[in-house]
Parts: sequence; structure tokens; C-alpha cells
Amino acid sequence: MKKVLIINAHQFYQGISTGKLNQTMAGIIKEEMEKMDYEVIQTNIEEGYDIDSEVQKHVKADIIILQSPVYWFGMPWIYKKYVDEVFTAGLVQQSLLVDDGRTRQDPGKQYGTGGKMQGKKYMLSLTWNAPEAAFGDAEQVLFRGKTVDDVFVNNTANYKFCGADILPAFSSHDVMKQADVEGDIARLREHLETVI
Repeated sequence: MKKVLIINAHQFYQGISTGKLNQTMAGIIKEEMEKMDYEVIQTNIEEGYDIDSEVQKHVKADIIILQSPVYWFGMPWIYKKYVDEVFTAGLVQQSLLVDDGRTRQDPGKQYGTGGKMQGKKYMLSLTWNAPEAAFGDAEQVLFRGKTVDDVFVNNTANYKFCGADILPAFSSHDVMKQADVEGDIARLREHLETVI
């Protein structure tokens, strides 16, 4: 049976972000993946985790999906800590990657080819205040035509560095000012059916 690892990176902030939407979206992902006959493995970073267990979850998973709010144009700091700890352990154990792909004997070998996650897939599912119109439009001041996938290349790069294929991201936009939770849930279900 194929396995999916769902990582909930939500971090609580009183009055700003309680985590209900991210919990809901992680639940929808779980439900949809089970319908596709995936065994679901889950981590809720805020509840704590064991580093070696997280490495093994990554080793076992065929697909890794990160459900996260976007805080100040990135993931919550607890996710960065998680990545630093899990991927460093995965390097030391040589279970997620061996090295950066280059060797002293062959320094011309392409950087980022030392991963051991070939055949695995990684996807972002994000909740944030930015409206959908802020992306893919060169006239928009902040992102100047960049897509969500362009903006989050710093997040997906560590998985690609380790050999995983990156799936198109999903976003729940404008969640503070014009939330459409039911519409977002329907779009997430469709997105998962399309990209997985």
C-alpha cells in the first residue's frame, strides 16, 4: 500500500491564527488520500515529534504533503526547525540523501544530485491572506508575475535536492478578509485528484 505523510506546520498565534483552517485542510487531505487507497502517516509539528521517527516517515512515504499557514511570506519558524533537524539527521544517517551529488573526483557533477528520495513526491497546501490576484500578474507590485510555486521555491528546494518530484502547490487565498472555506475544500479535493 502506498503511503502519504501529511505534515501540519501550523503554529498558534492568539487572535490571529488558531489553526482551525489548517486542521480542516489537513483532514480533507487525509480523507482524499484514504479514498485513493493511501495509508496516511501524520505529523503535527506543534504537538512535538521525534527526529528519527520523522526521518523514517519520510523514508516510508511515497508522497509528502505539507499543510501550512503562510506567515510573513514563509512557513512558521517551527517548520524551519523541523526541516533543519529532520533533513540533517537524514543526511547523517544517509537515508534521505548521501551528499550534494558532487565528489572530489568529479566536482563537475551537478549539485543537488545526491538525494535518495527519487520516486517520491512533495506538495505544498497553503493558507494565507494574499489574494489569488497577487500571483501570475506582472502588474502586481509585490510578486511581479511570480506564481505561488515560484515564491515557495525555497521551501520545495530541500525536497528536490533530495531527489523528490515537486507537485504544483495548492493555496487557500485571502483567508483573513474573504475566506471561502467551502470553495477551498472543493478546490483542494479537485487539486489532489488532478496532481496525485
